[in-house]
Amino acid sequence: METTYTITELSREFDVTPRAIRFYEDQGLLSPSREGRRRIYSRRDRVRLKLILRGKRLGFQLSETRALFELYDSDHGALGQMQYFLEKIHERREILQQQRRDIEAVLSELEVAERSVRDALTSKDKAATSA
Repeated sequence: METTYTITELSREFDVTPRAIRFYEDQGLLSPSREGRRRIYSRRDRVRLKLILRGKRLGFQLSETRALFELYDSDHGALGQMQYFLEKIHERREILQQQRRDIEAVLSELEVAERSVRDALTSKDKAATSA
């Protein structure tokens, strides 16, 4: 007998709202079975939810996660999925490294501006106390 999960169990386990889980279902990323109006999620759905959330945390778009799932389900299987994932990791890393360089440049500019303003304030204070 396969382990199954309710939407409440998954939302608690992964700290997401039932609404988010239903959204992933609407996007075709999860496919629970139904017992009347009740959704029954399989181990496969649980693993997919875990991967969706990991991808989200890493900055991947849902379309990229969907492509990973489709590759896994296709004839390319796990090998195609891993190659695609490596490409996406490389792309994401490049984006983050560029963002880091941009942030470091802005921080450097802020330091220069702050120093300039502090120097100007110090000069004004000295001029005011001298007068």
